[in-house]
Amino acid sequence: MEKEALFGKNLEELKAVVIALGLPKFTANQIADWLYKKDINEIDEMSNLSKKARELLKEKYIFGTIAPVDMQESNDGTKKYLYNAPEGKFIEAAYIPDENRNTLCVSSQIGCKMGCEFCMTGRQKFQGNLSAGTIVNQLRSLPEWHSVSNIVYMGMGEPMDNLKEVLKSLEIITSDWGMAMSPRRINVSTIGVIPSLKEFIETSEAHLAISLHSPFDEERKSIMPVQKAYPIKEVIAELKKHDWSGQRRLSFEYIVFDGLNHSEKHVKELARILTGLKYRINLIRFHQIPDSPLKSSNDDNLVNFQNQLKAKGILTTIRASRGQDIDAACGLLSTKKLLTENK
Repeated sequence: MEKEALFGKNLEELKAVVIALGLPKFTANQIADWLYKKDINEIDEMSNLSKKARELLKEKYIFGTIAPVDMQESNDGTKKYLYNAPEGKFIEAAYIPDENRNTLCVSSQIGCKMGCEFCMTGRQKFQGNLSAGTIVNQLRSLPEWHSVSNIVYMGMGEPMDNLKEVLKSLEIITSDWGMAMSPRRINVSTIGVIPSLKEFIETSEAHLAISLHSPFDEERKSIMPVQKAYPIKEVIAELKKHDWSGQRRLSFEYIVFDGLNHSEKHVKELARILTGLKYRINLIRFHQIPDSPLKSSNDDNLVNFQNQLKAKGILTTIRASRGQDIDAACGLLSTKKLLTENK
């Protein structure tokens, strides 16, 4: 029988493990410390556990971390890591070092079912959800994991479509018994799956980013099929039911497409529908993908759009593009080609 991984279990699950093995309950905290704080990858290295305890654990469990199988480094220092995923599939994570922070962009699914017209991951289609352990492993098995200051759930997949495992991964990363990272250093992105969105807001303390890209129904529907099921106005109505006045940050991600979504009418409509919320808008350059009618806009258009939004009193930033030369930039993560080559 295949042994189960300890890595990816929360404290309550670890307590159940040690109780079933007849070990003291405090052993669960010791195991969690080794799993989520130390640089070991084998049960035998848990030196403050008795030899008997380690032998009992090894009969049924493995440690469970998985090292990346490949790494590409961009000219700008961004690194894209490739990890094995279940059933012979792969996922990618991007490590983005900067002067003031080192950000890790993690994936929550293998591929994605949402089918956004501007995203390579969507073209890979949906191939499975990731477990909490596989999500956290993208951090824990990163060679630079101790230097990571921020995490964004903006890699492959839609986090709200795998909410149970995403929330469990956040529990492991932010709990004192886990990696003890502040939830204010974590940003979870979604296109707006309303039932899961509501649960996420009420359950987690991490920041939230909404993929907006157009305030107009038909226009957003043409590039984001989710608009049919969860119109952006309904998403915003749900957001307005919650308090964003504290330190928790709400942002709207807005990819700027040439000639499509950066006119004066877009500025006015954005200001109108977002009234009453405390938020910021992050403008993102579109990174061209094959056979797409969508085109990248130039920097002058981005700056002009930013200035118009600022004139409406909207805090607006332009996100720097990182890792484009290794397909690690926003919207480019995909292992479709790799999967095709391995067939």
